Amino acid sequence: MGETQKVAVIGLGSMGYGIAASALRGGHRVWGYDINPAQVEKFREDGGAEGALSDIAADLNIVAVVVLNAAQTEDVLFGADALVPRLTPGTVVLSCATVPPEFARTMESRCEDHGVLYLDAPISGGAAKAASGELTIMASGPEAAFTASRPLLDAIAATVFELGNTAGPGSAMKATNQLLAGVHIAAMAEALTFGMTQGVAPETFLEVISKSAGTSWMLENRAPHVIDGDYSPRSSVNIWPKDLGIVLDIAASAGFEAPITATALAQYRQAVEMGLGGVDDSAVAKVYARQAGLTLPGEDAA
Repeated sequence: MGETQKVAVIGLGSMGYGIAASALRGGHRVWGYDINPAQVEKFREDGGAEGALSDIAADLNIVAVVVLNAAQTEDVLFGADALVPRLTPGTVVLSCATVPPEFARTMESRCEDHGVLYLDAPISGGAAKAASGELTIMASGPEAAFTASRPLLDAIAATVFELGNTAGPGSAMKATNQLLAGVHIAAMAEALTFGMTQGVAPETFLEVISKSAGTSWMLENRAPHVIDGDYSPRSSVNIWPKDLGIVLDIAASAGFEAPITATALAQYRQAVEMGLGGVDDSAVAKVYARQAGLTLPGEDAA
């Protein structure tokens, strides 16, 4: 396979659009598809190829599926407009959503029935890293899938961890990462608002804690959103009930208790109940603020 590949990206949200743009910048021919026609048109204006997915499927080298969850992934691959049967044997499905490991194994088996290679390849790094082509990918699958995907992976990722030769380990590692990421965001929100009850301004909180042992990448990334009162969704609250729910499902199947995860999940669920599901996940701080009667930056005092 040459260095230039024919790639379809299914799902042009903040992560998928960045992946598609990075692939395009890397010299690949890229088609972008989304349920939002405006996103598809925007990508075409940015240089994406034109054509219906059904018309170009057989010519593709790789399909990157960058949708929300397992149900959407399965619908793309094997739903009413099933994509996998239209792909040429040897084509790679790069599955990027956070899904349970067992689901990834099932998708791999079903793809194998059609001679299609499945790479269990959840992603990390956020929209900024997706746009700059510097994602971290936690991947597992057959060596042939890694080899066939290498030109695209080089264009979209700074680091690709090869975690096994079958699907499952990639998704297991992503679930582990999401446990930490979700807990860290909730812990940031709790600590920032706790500090406010003691007269610590959010700006001072970030200045001091970011240089102290209590910091984390998520704290340094998300606390500025709270300080700026800017909850534009780089990564939405809605992601966490899904992802931490997956973590707890996996934990239950392993007979493992994860009480800290369960507590963080409850805070995200409360944020959703407050109508915050579609905004930036740093807005979980509003749950704590409401409980404590605090006014966060950018909000009117009660």
